[in-house]
Amino acid sequence: MATEIKAPTFPESVAEGTVAAWHKKPGDSVERDELIVEIETDKVVLEVVAPEAGTLTDVMAEEGDTVESEQILGKIGEASASGNKEEKSSGDGGAEKAEEKSDEKKDAQKASGGGKKHDVKAPSFPESIQEGTVATWHKKVGEAVKRDEVLADIETDKVVLEVVAPADGALEEIKAEEGSQVESEAILAIFTEGAGGASGGESSSASASSDDEGADEKVGDKILAPAARKMVAEHDLDVARIEGTGKGGRILKEDVQKAVKDGSAKKAAKSSAPAKTAAVPAVEGERTEKRVPMSRLRQTIAKRLVQAQQTAAMLTTYNEVDMGAVMSLRAQYKDTFLKAHDTKLGFMGFFVKAASEALKRFPDVNASIDGTDIVYHGYQDIGVAVSTDRGLVVPVLRDTDSMKIADVERTIVDFGKRARDGKLGIDEMQGGTFTITNGGIFGSLMSTPIINPPQTAILGMHKIQERPMAVNGKVEIRPMMYLALSYDHRMIDGKDAVQFLVTIKELLEDPARLLLDV
Repeated sequence: MATEIKAPTFPESVAEGTVAAWHKKPGDSVERDELIVEIETDKVVLEVVAPEAGTLTDVMAEEGDTVESEQILGKIGEASASGNKEEKSSGDGGAEKAEEKSDEKKDAQKASGGGKKHDVKAPSFPESIQEGTVATWHKKVGEAVKRDEVLADIETDKVVLEVVAPADGALEEIKAEEGSQVESEAILAIFTEGAGGASGGESSSASASSDDEGADEKVGDKILAPAARKMVAEHDLDVARIEGTGKGGRILKEDVQKAVKDGSAKKAAKSSAPAKTAAVPAVEGERTEKRVPMSRLRQTIAKRLVQAQQTAAMLTTYNEVDMGAVMSLRAQYKDTFLKAHDTKLGFMGFFVKAASEALKRFPDVNASIDGTDIVYHGYQDIGVAVSTDRGLVVPVLRDTDSMKIADVERTIVDFGKRARDGKLGIDEMQGGTFTITNGGIFGSLMSTPIINPPQTAILGMHKIQERPMAVNGKVEIRPMMYLALSYDHRMIDGKDAVQFLVTIKELLEDPARLLLDV
C-alpha cells in the first residue's frame, strides 16, 4: 500500500510554500526519516522526511510548484514491489526482455565509464544570499577530473564559491551554463565516477586515440567525439551539415577538419551578417564596442550605493592631518617592525587604531539604524574597503580596540590577497560598525565616500601631498592628507561628526596619544 508524503503543517502566518528541491527521484529507494524534499516559505526552509522506508513511486508536486499546508507531495511504495514484478515477468517467459534490459544497462554503463552518477549541486547559500551566477566552468563534458578538483565557480553578490568534483570521473551533462542564475543547492551538472579518458578503443587508427578522450555527446541525431565537439565549438559549425565517417555515423575530428576546409558546415544565420554590415557606411578607424553582463557583485554594489543615498541624510565633513609624525615613526621602526612581526608597517594600522579610539569616545558614530531603532554597539568592528578586479569588497576587522597595529597590518594584507583571489568568506564581510576607505593609494586627493548601510559613518583617506603650511608663525612644507567623514545626519549631529574627525586628526598628529590613551 502506498504511503503519502505530505507537506508540513505551516504556521498561521505562512499561507503557502514552494517546492525548492527534491532529493530523491521516482524509483529511488528511501529509508525512514531520510530527507526527501525541501519546502521553502517566505520565512524558513522546511525539510520533509520519509514517513517510512520504501521506494519513491510518484512525485505529485514538481520543483517550483506552490503547495499548501499538508498538501500531498508524492507517494512511497513498498521497497520490494519493483523487484517482485521483475521476478514475475522473468518467470512468465520475459527472460529475453530481461536479458535485453541487462545488455542495455551494461552498454549505458560502458558509455559513461561504468561508474556511479552524482548530482553536482551549488553550495548552500547563507540566508542573506538568495541566488548566485555560474561564473566559470573549469571542466568540459567528458573531461577527466580528480576528486576535489574545481569544476565550477559560483559568483554571489559577496564572494565566489567553488564547486569541486565528488570523486574521480568526468562531467556527463552540464545543466546550468555559464551566466545562468542558480539557487542554493540547485543541480548544476551530472557527474559520473570513473568516466573520462579512453572509451574502449573502438578504432585502432591514430585519430581514434585523440577522439576517444572523454565522452561522446549527442547533438540532434548526430554523435560527436570529444575532439570533434571542441572543433565544432571553436569554428561555430552546424553539426547537422557534417558527415560522420566513424562507427555508427560518429563524427570524428577529421570530419570536422574536412568541413572547415571546404566550408560546407557554416551556420546559415551567420552567412547573412556580412550583407547587413555592407549596407552600413564605412567609418575610418576601429570603433569597437563590447557588451558584457554586469557581475552580481557589481549589481549589488550599485544597489547598495543608490540605497544609501536615497535613504540616508548623508553629509560629509572634511579636515586635514599632518602625517609628519606618523611618517617619521614609520621610517624609524619599519625595519625593526618587519623583523619582529614578519609584516610591513603601513599607515592603515595607525588609522584603524585612531578610529577605534574615536569610536569609543563618540558612540553615535559607532551605532547603526534599524527601522525606527538605534543600535549602539559595545565593540568596534571596522570594515576596510579593498578594490579587486570584480569590484569593491569590505572585509571586517573584528574587535579592533584589542588588536595591535601588527595584527591590523597582517590581517589587512591577508584580506587584500584573498579578496583578489576571490577566497574571502561571506562571514568575513558581514557586520561591521564603521568603514575606512583609502582612495589615496590610487592618487585621490579629495573625495566624498558613501556610507555602507546600515552603518552611519565612513572615513575616507586620501593621498599624502606636500603643501605649504603655517607652523608656529612660519611657512613650512608639510606632508598633508585630507580626511573626509561622511555620516548619516538622521543619527549623528554635525558637532559630533566634526569632533570625531578632529579626534582622529589629533591622534595621528601625536601617535603617542594612542599608547597613552589620552
